[in-house]
Amino acid sequence: MIDSHCHLTAPQFDADRDAVIERAFAAGLEQMICVADCIADIDLCLALAKQHPQIFATAGMHPHHAKDFDQVRDLAIVRKAAGDSRCKAIGEIGLDYHYMNSPKEAQQQVFESQLVLAKELDLPAVVHCREAVEDVWTIVNHVKPEKLVLHCCSERWEDVERFVKAGYFLSFTGIVTYPKSDVIRDTVKHCPMDQLMIETDAPFLAPVPHRGKRCEPAFVVEVAKMIAEIKGLSFDEVDRITTENAVRFFGL
Repeated sequence: MIDSHCHLTAPQFDADRDAVIERAFAAGLEQMICVADCIADIDLCLALAKQHPQIFATAGMHPHHAKDFDQVRDLAIVRKAAGDSRCKAIGEIGLDYHYMNSPKEAQQQVFESQLVLAKELDLPAVVHCREAVEDVWTIVNHVKPEKLVLHCCSERWEDVERFVKAGYFLSFTGIVTYPKSDVIRDTVKHCPMDQLMIETDAPFLAPVPHRGKRCEPAFVVEVAKMIAEIKGLSFDEVDRITTENAVRFFGL
């Protein structure tokens, strides 16, 4: 099993990061993708990946920080990091119109420039999309990257079906276990298994029965259980298929 998206460098793990990683392996995880949140986070993710052969990194800037992105300096930093063998994707990039921590125009420019870089370098793009699916699609459809995943997918199937038809992936978190997440479960139901991945987005979005606690990669097991229930598959089948998908997507 692979947690395809977690933030192991987050300060929430500073006190017990090694124990969190050990619990993940004890729970049956084989590998984890440690996703960068900002420019300063990139080196931390790479350092952690170099300490643990089963952990890989990404490089990119989250839309929350787009207002601080220097298109020359920071894009060069992302490009350099992407050349490291431990870096497997450009991310986390995208648009977030819920919190609006950065203006829309800045988010769009930063997203597109990083997406173009992902295409140029033939690396997967890990995309954040919150209340911005139309603009995300417009940019994606313009750039047409080879590989892309909508991480923490919480959209209606009708809104993301076009991404799947374009050959892209959807990845689901612990939100899929929440009682009021029928819309997300319906999207899972429609998403082809060969384009589906599982993640925690740890330390955020802990699944039931851990909801309200700090999330950690070991909890991705609960996401897999819910996917199995929705799809009418065995847990082992979901484990095998989503692992194969992540290996193929990230080139592990």
